[in-house]
Amino acid sequence: MKEISDKIRLLFRDPQLKRKMLFTLFIFLAFRIFAFLPVPTIDLPKLRSLFAQNQFLSLLDIFSGGTLINFSIMALGLNPYINASIIIQLLTAIFPALEHLSKEGEYGRYKINQYTRFLTAPLTIVQAVGIFILLKNQKIIGVLSPLEFFSFILTMVAGTFILVWFGELVSEFGLGNGISLLIFAGIVGRIPVVLGRTIAVINQELIFNVIIFAFLAAFVIGAIVYINEAVRKIPVYYAKRIRGNRVYQGATNFLPLKLNQAGVIPIIFAVSFVLFPQLLGNFLVYVKNPAISNFASFLIKLFNPSGFFYNFFYFLLVIGFTYFYTVIVFNPQKISEEIQKHGGFVPGIRPGVATKEYLEKILYRITSVGAIFLGIVAILPAIVSKVTNVSGLVIGGTGILIVVSVILETFKMIEAQLVMKSYEKFIR
Repeated sequence: MKEISDKIRLLFRDPQLKRKMLFTLFIFLAFRIFAFLPVPTIDLPKLRSLFAQNQFLSLLDIFSGGTLINFSIMALGLNPYINASIIIQLLTAIFPALEHLSKEGEYGRYKINQYTRFLTAPLTIVQAVGIFILLKNQKIIGVLSPLEFFSFILTMVAGTFILVWFGELVSEFGLGNGISLLIFAGIVGRIPVVLGRTIAVINQELIFNVIIFAFLAAFVIGAIVYINEAVRKIPVYYAKRIRGNRVYQGATNFLPLKLNQAGVIPIIFAVSFVLFPQLLGNFLVYVKNPAISNFASFLIKLFNPSGFFYNFFYFLLVIGFTYFYTVIVFNPQKISEEIQKHGGFVPGIRPGVATKEYLEKILYRITSVGAIFLGIVAILPAIVSKVTNVSGLVIGGTGILIVVSVILETFKMIEAQLVMKSYEKFIR
């Protein structure tokens, strides 16, 4: 505790870090102000009633930071930008030209960000039109003239890009990754609302279940921290090398393989797939054709978020996407070639193909543990509601995972800057 308090004290003493922290808090304040500027013609009581019944919209509200349930000008939040980032990341692994561009340093990152913003625009328009159709079917929004409809779509697009701009400002002048911190701020900003709903449903018979919930929440947070920090260290030895008249001493390093290489990305992928049938059903249920309407009702019933099939399918999707994304972000072939190029080897393993196969075997083993953990986190709300019988206290597994991951990464970044500052005293 003393070490943590010392680091916090150093954070407030350092002028540069203090300025970054204040700038980040200012952006948070601006973000929360925008979150309460509603778009006209929206029936907010009906909208909140719809959110209570639709998990797809509730998930979008997580990434919008509560702006969607208030239907502010930032109603779509960062969801289109996140989807665009995922698509660009997948395309980078498929197309060599994009992969080469991503390795070109600052210029490459600038171009990748530019492509991501270009892709964000059409995705935002599509999602804005989809939300408009859903709200119109639910009679939450009235009939709009063509000019009013265009204004509605333009407002949604502008709100998303303002939020993306806020995130980039935080990344450049604030503390940590701006997009992640804005999502974190949105989730934390919803905590008072969730607590208010919780207090409203608690009665004498639920006290014991609330205690169980509290212990379960503490255990889940601890498990997320442990899994995020867990690393399998593979020793890599480097032999002595002679260059010219110099002999370079051999060294021993470790290749760190994280237990959870994919982070929260598999859950985002999986939830988009598993909630799509329910969203499609909500659109088609109003069609006048009886066959299509009955099929839509079947989809809504089959993919009920509290049902077994929904959660089982969700669990399998998370595991599948975890393996898929891990293969994209970690390439054993390239790692083994780099180790061999620099004269390194894993003890007991021949360099080259044997090293690649060894890394693949280790990677698949630890990914299995990480994938099962992410799958359990994804279906955690259903598990908790069954165990405690308290639907109002359901843990948002995705939300907890994001909050804990962002806090850990931000503190690591702050600690790295504090360590760098301490070394600067010896350079002067």
